[in-house]
Amino acid sequence: MDAEKPETDSNAATEVIRESRLRSVLKALSWRVLATLTTIAIAYFIVGDVNTALKIGAIEVVAKMLIYYLHERAWAKVPLGTVRAWVGAEKS
Repeated sequence: MDAEKPETDSNAATEVIRESRLRSVLKALSWRVLATLTTIAIAYFIVGDVNTALKIGAIEVVAKMLIYYLHERAWAKVPLGTVRAWVGAEKS
């Protein structure tokens, strides 16, 4: 069976959905909290001690932010997949 396409107004503008910077920051923070809590839970499951699991989680969150930053800076130096303009090129 073929699904029917919804009727659209040919004059209607295409809607572009964008996220605000605040939403992106909140999503990043919520992901970091969720990931760190997961690490703490895994550490607790393995070592069986809450204090050790919390220490591992604290080290993990700082280490991963540092590693992410270094990863981003390294990728900023790699031209693969970027679009660059010639210096002095005229716009068409």
